[in-house]
Amino acid sequence: MTELGLYFAKKSINRSDVSRKTGISKTRLSELANNANTQLRVNEMYLIALAIDENPCELLTEVCKGLKLPRE
Repeated sequence: MTELGLYFAKKSINRSDVSRKTGISKTRLSELANNANTQLRVNEMYLIALAIDENPCELLTEVCKGLKLPRE
C-alpha cells in the first residue's frame, strides 16, 4: 500500500466519493493507493485534496513524508 493508500485508510476516505468529485477513475485511485510504482500527478493530488476538504500542502506532506534528499 502506498502513502496515499495509508492516508485514505487512516482517514476512512471513500474512493467512490473521491472519484465522483474529481473525475479520477476508481481504477486509477486504486492504482495510486496500492501500487508504489504508480506516479501520483500533482493535478490529481490537488483534486483529491479538494475533494476530501484537506489542505493540498498537508496532503503533499503526508504522501511524500518518506522522501529525502540524497546525501552529498
